[in-house]
Amino acid sequence: MSDLTIFNPVIPYNGAIFGGLHRGQMIAVQGMVPKESKRFQVDLQCGSCEKPRADIALHFNPRFRKSGCVVCNTLVLERWGREEIKYEMPFKKGEPFEIIFFVTVDKFKIAVNGKHFLDYQHRINVEKVDTLGIFGEVQIQAISFLTSSEQDNPYSNLPIKKTDASGTHTTPTKTQLAVPYMGKIKAGLSPGRVITIQGKVDKNPDRFAINFRVSDSTDLPLHLALRFKERAFVRNSFLYQSWGEEERKIDYFPFSPDAYFEVIIYCGSDCFKIAVNGEHLLEYKHRFTDLSKIDMLEMVGDLQLIDIRTW
Repeated sequence: MSDLTIFNPVIPYNGAIFGGLHRGQMIAVQGMVPKESKRFQVDLQCGSCEKPRADIALHFNPRFRKSGCVVCNTLVLERWGREEIKYEMPFKKGEPFEIIFFVTVDKFKIAVNGKHFLDYQHRINVEKVDTLGIFGEVQIQAISFLTSSEQDNPYSNLPIKKTDASGTHTTPTKTQLAVPYMGKIKAGLSPGRVITIQGKVDKNPDRFAINFRVSDSTDLPLHLALRFKERAFVRNSFLYQSWGEEERKIDYFPFSPDAYFEVIIYCGSDCFKIAVNGEHLLEYKHRFTDLSKIDMLEMVGDLQLIDIRTW
């Protein structure tokens, strides 16, 4: 598994997606919308040809005029298909954002700022996609690709910079993060902060857990426990030397043995919002309100840990 991150690309951007797209792949785009922006677009393209124009499997186009909307479409043989318009604007001018594109068998799942935003059914074979295009009035800080095979990726030996959990830039190595993992969350949590965790479940898992801790006490404000035999996703807090009431309700269990995953945890003012593989799954109300004291992230159990990012 190899993670490639491109920092501060010049817009317009037209860059190769090595090996094309495939099921389970994720692309994360982090940036900011300038205050004067009218629109921008992210295109998953079948090549970079301009004349004739390359086919576009997914055209993702936020438009800021009036109340704002996001338009999705597909271009085949220089002809646009039927527009799919969502009259909701998850982007705010002058503020940062993250878009996650997650490829499934039959659709793209798209999350914005840690929350599932829309699904877009494939209209052409996504394995033909080999180029990412970003155009319009937008600033991009980072583009991250989670690809399937480190052996086949010629970029894996390059000193590509990426952001670790402390917010500093490091040179990646081929080694995975050790589990059990304990990492510092620089300056603690606050509303608007996002943590993404990328990993792979072991082949015969029993359980694993994600814990947010307070370093100078035993308090554990957020405990996420994945229990595979029960197919349970348990949420709880350990405060004042005792466990609280478990929360277990979910619409579906999003993890599978021997499968890659990405968990996005968004810290809101009153709750954590948690998305898995690009789809919003649940919310957990804060039981510990001094968010800045939550300064440690712990991972334990039956998984391989690939990457953790905090911003």
